[in-house]
Amino acid sequence: MNDPVDGPGPGPVAPDSETPAGEPGSIPGGADAGNSPAQLAEASGPDPQASLMTRITTGNGMVSVLAILLSLIVGAILIAATDERVTEASSYFFARPMDLLGAVWTSVSEAYVALFRSSIFNTQADGFANAIYPLTETLTDATPLILAGLGVALAFRASLFNIGGQGQIIVGALLAGWVGFTLDLPAGIHLILAMVAGIIGGALWGGIAGVLKARRGAHEVIVTIMLNYIALYFLLYLLTTPGFQRPGSNNPISPNIDSSAAYPLIFGSGFRLHYGFVVALAAVAFVWWLLNRSTTGFELRAVGANPLAARTAGINVSKAYITAMVVAGALAGLAGTAQISGTERALSSDIAASFGFDAITVALLGRSKPMGTLFAGLLFGALRAGGVGMQSNTGIPIDIVLVVQSFIVLFIAAPPLVQAIFRINTGKKKSKTTTARTAGTGGAA
Repeated sequence: MNDPVDGPGPGPVAPDSETPAGEPGSIPGGADAGNSPAQLAEASGPDPQASLMTRITTGNGMVSVLAILLSLIVGAILIAATDERVTEASSYFFARPMDLLGAVWTSVSEAYVALFRSSIFNTQADGFANAIYPLTETLTDATPLILAGLGVALAFRASLFNIGGQGQIIVGALLAGWVGFTLDLPAGIHLILAMVAGIIGGALWGGIAGVLKARRGAHEVIVTIMLNYIALYFLLYLLTTPGFQRPGSNNPISPNIDSSAAYPLIFGSGFRLHYGFVVALAAVAFVWWLLNRSTTGFELRAVGANPLAARTAGINVSKAYITAMVVAGALAGLAGTAQISGTERALSSDIAASFGFDAITVALLGRSKPMGTLFAGLLFGALRAGGVGMQSNTGIPIDIVLVVQSFIVLFIAAPPLVQAIFRINTGKKKSKTTTARTAGTGGAA
């Protein structure tokens, strides 16, 4: 969705402009003269079809925090409404109203305390190792979410809605797994080669959508949805063939990868946390550098702000689309290696779980910024890890976690709703101040 941010300007450049992609246009200095992506967007004027998408993916971080808070409140209401003790106390509310309030507090507090103990720190465990085990599970579940979320966020910054993370994870895991259980290589080299194979697989799968978008104008949402299904059913087919199905098994599962192609465990065999998490942290730093310190990143952000202005400034928009999807796919493919070389160690139909779709929410919550995506991935990793413990300890269905995640998406996609609930100043005062300054200077820039 090629939607620039709103901003004043002389009006949009005509779509049939004679200025070709990759040639300098009418913006003084072009892209290499210090103009920011926002300045390039203002030079061409707003595109009404894209302003909403830009606000959703790169909006105010406070809205994200408040969206989480609102979602937890909604989750608390649902927990209380379905608790038997609350239902019983509500039957005699007018006789003893404090009983109902106490039952509500007990049901909600027990659920969220169990969620905390199962995802961050178990205060009832014996020994420090057992106490921090939930935290290591959170980091393990967060690893593919962070990597795939970075891929979605990077595409968002180029105004591309990449919802093909699921397929890119599958293809990345497929190639990495094949390298892992077919080749016999020394430790270290084997793992690096598996990682490279996963990166290439994801990059190729994402690049298909990028090329079709750039060369034929195919919408990336439709293309990536179709590629998700192609990747899934291709994997299911391969798992029934002799080259991929585990010998002696009738189930669609591959042989285990060699230990030389697996990520080493950080804290030993008692924990699942592996060095794929360190790779995820390195990927966060790489994406931050790419977007904020490189020419390629500037071009991606400029295209995301306003592709018409970017084209006029001499940026090759088609190349930017392809680059964004290739790098996004590579990051998702790296998430696939975290699955196959980190936690699963074998290919199956559920190798990608729901990480590719959850990554969309992670990128939205992180406002398409690397650090924001990191923290959002950690939050969703905690919800995944803690939901199981909450269900086993309190009997509350794990589906409540999915409800909370869904409400986060809802509130993130409706910033005016969050602002209205918390009565947040939307910036009208600032706009009036800017208008007054402009009037006082006679409108001079």
